[in-house]
Amino acid sequence: MAESSAASSPLHLSGGGSLRGTVRVPGDKSISHRALLFGAIAEGTTRIEGLLPAEDPLSTAACLRAMGVEVSAIEAGQPVTVQGVGLDGFQEPHDVLNCGNSGTTMRLMLGLLAGRAGRHFVLTGDDSLRGRPMRRVGAPLAQMGAVIHGRRDGNFAPLAVLGQPLRGATIHTPVASAQVKSAILLAGLTASGSTTVIEPAQSRDHSERMLKAFGARLEVGGPGLTEVTLSPGHALRGQSVVVPGDISSAAFWLVAAAVTPGAELTVENVGLNPSRTGILEVLEQMGARLEVLNARDVAGEPVGDLRVSHGPLQPFTIGGELIPRLVDEIPVLAVAACCAEGVSRIADASELRVKETDRLAVMARQLGAMGGRIEEFEDGMAITGVTELQGAAVDSETDHRVAMSLAVAAGIASGDTVLRRPEAAAVSYPGFWDDLERLRA
Repeated sequence: MAESSAASSPLHLSGGGSLRGTVRVPGDKSISHRALLFGAIAEGTTRIEGLLPAEDPLSTAACLRAMGVEVSAIEAGQPVTVQGVGLDGFQEPHDVLNCGNSGTTMRLMLGLLAGRAGRHFVLTGDDSLRGRPMRRVGAPLAQMGAVIHGRRDGNFAPLAVLGQPLRGATIHTPVASAQVKSAILLAGLTASGSTTVIEPAQSRDHSERMLKAFGARLEVGGPGLTEVTLSPGHALRGQSVVVPGDISSAAFWLVAAAVTPGAELTVENVGLNPSRTGILEVLEQMGARLEVLNARDVAGEPVGDLRVSHGPLQPFTIGGELIPRLVDEIPVLAVAACCAEGVSRIADASELRVKETDRLAVMARQLGAMGGRIEEFEDGMAITGVTELQGAAVDSETDHRVAMSLAVAAGIASGDTVLRRPEAAAVSYPGFWDDLERLRA
């Protein structure tokens, strides 16, 4: 049981007990960012229900306000309105734009701002964000005529964007990344000529779905739906957006219910976009007791309720084209692997080394401290279960997904766990510790 939720105080988590009940996770972070950004460059008003009121979307909203966009207060349970300024209506800000800890904010902003001819923008963030590579966005944008300067050959923030007229291009991205793809498409909105992005595998497609809903002319094709072509010249129109629950946040409860003896949880109103449901495929591969209930469509995105209960688990093997569809869920899948009867293997996941932390190294280190048997590789790990985890002193290392994954591990450990820097969870799930206390009661 959580004994303290004070920011920056270590959190004491007891092992044992179970989880039962119903939970609604916060709005999808990816969709929340995009609803704010697309609403800002649309004409008219965008009304957003269910927007995630966490630190990352707040950073996006603050950057937009600094460029003259009216965004209403973001409060839990309240709709948010954005008064669009059109495709070229951003004002040059008086100060540096602070993206906080949000890589999505910084990378999508680069695409959005690169074509604002004659205007100058500087983007920065916290210590973690300033250490995350940005050339993966800057290099393809440069092919369209963008001028972006930053530390170490433009790879690290602070980044200066000198707005230029952009030209459409066909761009092959070396990794499947929704952030890179979205930045290129946003730049293409004001480019001369069409822009095509070709990925090695399909990444999450929230941008494509929402841009179409806002009125952009966009075509998706190619083998495995890996090619997206955007034709400029079409104004975006403000929309009503309903944000479903974030499957990346739901993943913590899905795994927790699957690994905790006696547990049964229902997670309501979860986004089930096929480009995001890799976690469900892996849990099915493991033999988890999982059902999809009340499947429906909300504002172009598939949604449903997920019921999971405890049962024996088999090991999994993941890699290749599946990784982009569950990359954020790998930390908590590492916890699930500790409870599977055999060796689970994760490959082709080097992208995890450039997230908020090096998540491969951090999860190997922290689960190792709890007795997990983990072998770390350059692009993944091998995890040997069944291992009885032991309560230990662990650390989120300031990563929200690590914090919540370790909470799941603590619940099935023998003895108590002390988690340092639990407040990291607020980046994507401000009420996580309250929900954990309620579901364990």
